[in-house]
Amino acid sequence: MNPSYSPHSVVLGGSGFVGSHLCDRLLEAGHRVTCVDSLLTGRRSNVAHLDGRSDFRFVEQDICSPIAVDGPVETVFHLASPASPKDYYTYPLETLATGSTGTRNALELARRHGARFLLASTSEVYGDPEIHPQQEDYWGRVNPIGPRSVYDEAKRFSEAITAAYRRELDVDTVIVRIFNTYGPRMRAADGRALPAFVSQAFAGEPVTVHGDGLQTRSFCFVSDLVDGLFRAAMSGEAGPINLGNPEEITIGEFAQEVIDCIGSPSELVFTPRPVDDPTVRRPDITRARTLLGWEPRVPRKDGLKRTIDYFAVELGFESAQRRVTDRASRRRSAPAARSAVTVPS
Repeated sequence: MNPSYSPHSVVLGGSGFVGSHLCDRLLEAGHRVTCVDSLLTGRRSNVAHLDGRSDFRFVEQDICSPIAVDGPVETVFHLASPASPKDYYTYPLETLATGSTGTRNALELARRHGARFLLASTSEVYGDPEIHPQQEDYWGRVNPIGPRSVYDEAKRFSEAITAAYRRELDVDTVIVRIFNTYGPRMRAADGRALPAFVSQAFAGEPVTVHGDGLQTRSFCFVSDLVDGLFRAAMSGEAGPINLGNPEEITIGEFAQEVIDCIGSPSELVFTPRPVDDPTVRRPDITRARTLLGWEPRVPRKDGLKRTIDYFAVELGFESAQRRVTDRASRRRSAPAARSAVTVPS
């Protein structure tokens, strides 16, 4: 290969929260990137900073229509889908279509170009699990007709057709299962727990927690996740491979961490738990560690601060966040000042 040649990656769902960070990572690695997004739930602003680059191209398109990309393509990343409960409750048919017709079109794009194909699946294929932590050989416990099924079963079908294309048509594929991810560029009103907690805490409103708050999740910072996606795509592995942070926390504890980090007077209030809401969620990442040399690096405390700083600007609470930062700085300096006092004997 010509040493000056830049590999070409196509990112479907590339203006979404995770997809936009993946575009950044690929460009940093010297790839040319074509970002394809219908903007149903993605935001053009997430990749606006890449406009004008000769190695980046944005295409507004629904992948339920055939996908045409000029020139050679080395890798196709399929991240397209509504991914938060609020979004797939709002767009149930579109979610199912993206997981079925859209995934087949994405696989056909990879097949035509002889490209490596990465499917961004989800921990939701495990449903409300009876095995904890969740390993890749666990088949899951999913309600196939419940309100969450439009997303869960769309992703399970996506995995099935990806595996079939690998077996029957020799397409080079890898399946990764993404667990809860957070970071800058999340939409404040997307219905996920963290944006809701941050928005309410900044406003000084009660922070709403579903159920008793004892259900658990495992939160991975977006830069760590994107590193895992990149490693999986560049590997020769087929998967499935879990990508997520194995550090588990209850939703109630997580909400309180957000309140404390912001310095908000908000208190927790508890509301009815959604239908089929998983009780536990924690990945076993043995495969990712062994096969990809990957594990999360960003501590939740650091990732949470970076995410809250982003939302402070996004929601217009910069001055409030500066006051919190000043208070935290004064608290950190206070013990040092006290330690300098000499106590008479």
